[in-house]
Amino acid sequence: MSETLVATGAPARAEIDAIVQARHGDPFAVLGPHRVGEGVAVRAFLPGAASVQIASRRDGRVLAQMSLVDEAGLWSSVLPEQAPYRFRITYGQAVIETEDPYSFAPLLGEMDLHLLAEGRHRDFARVLGAHAARIDGVDGVRFAVWAPNARRVSVVGSFNLWDGRRHPMRLRHGPGVWELFIPRVTPGAVYKYEIMGPDGATLPLKADPVAQQTERPPATGSIVPEPWEPAWTDGEWMAARAVRQRPQAPMSVYEMHAMSWLPESHVSDYTWEDLADRLVPYLQQMGFTHVELMPVMEHPFGGSWGYQPLGQFAPTARLGPPDGFARLVDRFHAAGIGVILDWVPAHFPTDAHGLANFDGTALYEHQDPREGFHRDWNTFIYNHGRNEVRAFLIGSALHWLERFHVDGIRVDAVASMLYRDYSRPQGEWVPNIHGGRENLEAIGFFHELSRAMQDRVPGAVMIAEESTAFPLVSRPVEEGGLGFDYKWNMGWMHDSLHYMEEQPVYRRWHHGEITFGLVYAFSERFVLPLSHDEVVYGKGSLIGKMPGDDWQKFANLRAYFGFMWTHPGKKLLFMGGEFAQVREWNHDAGLDWFLLDNPMHRGMQSLLGDLNRAYRANPALHVRDTEAEGFRWVVMDDSEQSVFAYLRLGADGDPPVLVVCNFTPMPRYGYRVGVPQHGAWQEIVNTDAAVYGGSNLGNGGSIDAENVAIHGMAVSLSLTLPPLATLVLRAA
Repeated sequence: MSETLVATGAPARAEIDAIVQARHGDPFAVLGPHRVGEGVAVRAFLPGAASVQIASRRDGRVLAQMSLVDEAGLWSSVLPEQAPYRFRITYGQAVIETEDPYSFAPLLGEMDLHLLAEGRHRDFARVLGAHAARIDGVDGVRFAVWAPNARRVSVVGSFNLWDGRRHPMRLRHGPGVWELFIPRVTPGAVYKYEIMGPDGATLPLKADPVAQQTERPPATGSIVPEPWEPAWTDGEWMAARAVRQRPQAPMSVYEMHAMSWLPESHVSDYTWEDLADRLVPYLQQMGFTHVELMPVMEHPFGGSWGYQPLGQFAPTARLGPPDGFARLVDRFHAAGIGVILDWVPAHFPTDAHGLANFDGTALYEHQDPREGFHRDWNTFIYNHGRNEVRAFLIGSALHWLERFHVDGIRVDAVASMLYRDYSRPQGEWVPNIHGGRENLEAIGFFHELSRAMQDRVPGAVMIAEESTAFPLVSRPVEEGGLGFDYKWNMGWMHDSLHYMEEQPVYRRWHHGEITFGLVYAFSERFVLPLSHDEVVYGKGSLIGKMPGDDWQKFANLRAYFGFMWTHPGKKLLFMGGEFAQVREWNHDAGLDWFLLDNPMHRGMQSLLGDLNRAYRANPALHVRDTEAEGFRWVVMDDSEQSVFAYLRLGADGDPPVLVVCNFTPMPRYGYRVGVPQHGAWQEIVNTDAAVYGGSNLGNGGSIDAENVAIHGMAVSLSLTLPPLATLVLRAA
């Protein structure tokens, strides 16, 4: 080394070359302050600088003039002693002052590192990602990212010309986390990570996996979030949430896609606040207890409806910044409505800026495509056997539940996670360690997620979209279950919809599709779903599935809704179904609210509101949803007339409810049905009422029981059954 280099405190030539060529894996070993002999060498890589001074951070006086020791932009100088300093950098006519990122001590504490290394950290969003911070009296942003196999990781962004040479990060070896504090970067800055893989190749720029705010798609950058703490007003709701979501409570869920709920004219420009102004009072008026939002986590492709997310910690920027989403949740709670989020821990898209091959290796996914690639969706599968990946996903779930006060998560595609041979031919899947098809790692992940939620967010619920007969999905882990609170009843949905699609004259041959659901109705805690999946991909709308002329279509759907709202199980209906939207749902267009100018559509909407109110007001319709003792068939074998009758029973003292469904267009007069008690029975819902668009045939609002024994009961009702209608009667 020359005398000049020694005098300036410059490092060895090999170190200089590694820094200026952006291939040094430990920049803190070269840059920043270093003791040399009796002094302190300060080194900085500042490409394009014309001159650099070291100034006192206390009073601004110049401590040293730095020397250019490499034309690429490496500067160095020696101070007589260690002192807080900053750089005064001249670029052309501009002079910029900033502190040295490489003068700050390591950022993450030992306990954080220990928990990250073990995959047990539950505050992923607090320790990783980008956070505005004040360190040693200096304002800036702390960045941290997990990339254990990378040779080098740099923060790049709007603040450093997207130049990966300028801000390489420090590796914390235990958990494989890279970190850096960059002074004077402010919230709102756009950033990504530039990563050199283990083979020395530089990868496409990566968005932050733990970013809490993102650019609006199609842009893919991460954004340093503004620190915010919502002024929550939902203390009363949160205190009572566990009671509101227990199996004995009514749960009527409105499933929706946030970006396409408003009319088409609003689709491209509305915000979380606009949505709240319209949606919250609407659902309150309609009587729904919960809203379920299709994934709001940031996703690059709008056509995935959110089911291919990459921003597992960030609400989509399509509707505004994250605090707007928090205010939406708070307004729902003020209206007495719970918020459930669809959440996708099964798979993620292959976009180059995302999680795929994140540090040059299969980090979040499996290396073997027989385990790590979904051919159905062209997505990668999370490696649930890896501790850090489980911690990342559980950290995401807890982030939404804690940070945004969300009341539950509906886990998408659970069946694809439970079976290693899901949608795979023989020979193209890897058995578990016992040679079986069950995915033991995914099962363990659900157990761990369930326990974490019980510990951190008691009262929040886990709901499974699970389409197989996997046992005990909605039973606690302690009882040998999978740990979910509820499970979608896909069998009920398929059977009952198929029955309704049949012409009434043929329904007698499909009678069992209605009755069979009660064979297993209490084997799980079920949600009855008429979800978005039933109104896409050429399946048409709910009203479009119904047979007959226009009047019969509406009558069929009204009768079906009456059957659904009185059947054991919580309820879920996708947006637009409540007013019988005619066309299939299109995520690029809003709902056809203009249809409410038509009395038939307006009548359907009125019926749904009344069904919700009747469901909530009558304990017999919900308090024993998960108990066989809460349901009793009265008429289950009248296939010739396609009539069904059943009782819903609540706790002692709750008036029983009788439900009678006539799924033919023929009215039935004097149809006798046994009931468990004397007196008047009030007709609380008649789906054939004129106000709903029906023929207004019924029983005058009330009917008295007669001393005529039938169906194993001493008294009975002689009913008029309207055509294609469901009657709901309550004992007085």
